Amino acid sequence: MKTNASSLPDIGLTAIAPAIWGSTYLVTTEFLPHGYPLTVALLRALPAGLVLLLVVRQLPQGIWWMRSIVLGALNFSFFWAMLFVSAYRLPGGVAATVGAIQPLIVVALARLLIGTAIRPLAIVAGAVGMAGVGLLVLTPGAALDPIGIIAGLAGAVSMAFGTVLTRRWTPPVSSLTFTAWQLTAGGVLLLPIAVLLEPALPTPTLANVLGIAWLGLIGAAFTYLLWFRGLSKLEPAAVASLGFLSPLVATLLGWGVLGQNLTMVQIIGMAAVLVSVWMAQRTQMARRTTAPIAALPVRS
Repeated sequence: MKTNASSLPDIGLTAIAPAIWGSTYLVTTEFLPHGYPLTVALLRALPAGLVLLLVVRQLPQGIWWMRSIVLGALNFSFFWAMLFVSAYRLPGGVAATVGAIQPLIVVALARLLIGTAIRPLAIVAGAVGMAGVGLLVLTPGAALDPIGIIAGLAGAVSMAFGTVLTRRWTPPVSSLTFTAWQLTAGGVLLLPIAVLLEPALPTPTLANVLGIAWLGLIGAAFTYLLWFRGLSKLEPAAVASLGFLSPLVATLLGWGVLGQNLTMVQIIGMAAVLVSVWMAQRTQMARRTTAPIAALPVRS
């Protein structure tokens, strides 16, 4: 199968985002106060969005107000709220495995919303990736909290819709400005919910401040700039498959930073994840060699 090397830089840059997101579980459990999922999501989104708005100095116009709100809810406020609920209520392995269904949801939604063909290799890649994540992070004694499972599934569906709609709606601005709009909208939507549903955050420690700064500036502003840039250039299914790198990095951080054991089963899971990502990207690059750019699905 012939591939297009011009896709490789876009794939590489986009892959940085989920690799950094792999630190989320470590930072959440080791640096943040327990039991404040909505407040943590708010502090991750709103300050980063406001900083980027100060940089770009441009607000949405016309229909982009509503689109920014919708995408901010899907990609940030609802998704992050569900992510932190899942992370707090489930072992990281279970939460990651539940969220790993997202690439398969993206394949189906991309077909419905932007007419992207469902490619058998993409389905196989998604299934292999889910199996790999399961081998990476699931343990025999992993608890299956129902609320955590539902939150994880809801977050996966939300992010899948956000991924496909980001591809469908072509913004008239740069990826940096588009990221600023969505982060700010997501944070503003979270503000009243966090204030009403959660108690006030205790006086933050230095570890708390560093954790929030990492999740907001690096794990949100920087990574989503790369993610949205990738979505403007690559197929949604190819981008979503890169998300499998998050649990892989999380496992490596658990081994390297927390001293957790790395078993042969996990090593097999890592190999499966890498094979899954490779298959999905082969599909992306092969499509570019067989179809003109104008024939690719575009956002409207």
